[in-house]
Amino acid sequence: MDAVDERPLIERRSVARAGLLETQARTVIERVPAWAGIPQRWGVSPYRGCVHACRGCGARGAHRRLGLDAGRDFDARIVVKANAAVRLERELVAWGGEELAVGVAGDCYQEAEARYRLMPAIVAAAGRAGVPLTVYTKSPLVVRDAGLLARAGVRVAVSIGFVDERIRREVEPGAVSAQARLELVAALAEAGVAVHVLMGPVLPLLSDGADQLEATVRRIAAAGAGGVWPVVLRLPAATRAGFTAWLAERHPGLVERYEQVYDRPGMPAAGYEARIVAQIEALAAACGMAPVGGVRQGKTEPGQLALI
Repeated sequence: MDAVDERPLIERRSVARAGLLETQARTVIERVPAWAGIPQRWGVSPYRGCVHACRGCGARGAHRRLGLDAGRDFDARIVVKANAAVRLERELVAWGGEELAVGVAGDCYQEAEARYRLMPAIVAAAGRAGVPLTVYTKSPLVVRDAGLLARAGVRVAVSIGFVDERIRREVEPGAVSAQARLELVAALAEAGVAVHVLMGPVLPLLSDGADQLEATVRRIAAAGAGGVWPVVLRLPAATRAGFTAWLAERHPGLVERYEQVYDRPGMPAAGYEARIVAQIEALAAACGMAPVGGVRQGKTEPGQLALI
């Protein structure tokens, strides 16, 4: 009798190369879940999982559907869609031209991109189809493609939720510092890239103080960002478990308060979110930054990303 292959689904469908799980994706354009909090409805993620290991990353649940865990596996077992650009080219033939977000399920400029170099081909495919892109990243590697991104008219959103380095070390242990990301914003702006900041996640009771928000917005404006798009922390189920465990260990007095702020699907209370967003937008306007265009996603049922 043949032995049953009990390996996780993604291991059975991929090839391990240099610690990465390389796969051939069946589709690459995916609906952006509501937890993302960004204006685009559809996106492309050449990598799933992320070495930045951000505790509040809402994409963690997708690893569970691959047979991996949403904690350490998400941080260390990165799935590479090696055929992402080829698939995108084919899918864009019938695409209506709606803007795509790039890098929602894992930073598209994380370390794996230095090896696979998928992004230049993705940008080129979208350019040939006339489809606008917004790239979401917190990785300095994006500067490698600054000239290409500028020529193609691709917008880049650099994630900077706060400038407190103590908080960053705890909740974004694998990412570069906020100062490094501010320098990244400046470098992209100087290269002619349309760059703004995804100011998120704002962490309730940890990074949402009036003085903290003001300090963050002022430094973002000084770096040359075109605007800010505020996003309060989302806690879908797979993310919530790990984040709550961290809270219980590091900030036990906040666990009950978080239970009051977040509903069952993991969305922050509407009144709280509206207040934080209004504060940030007012601060941005005072610093001379124009609003970032787009429609803010509401509290809808999170969509499921494709398995691979």
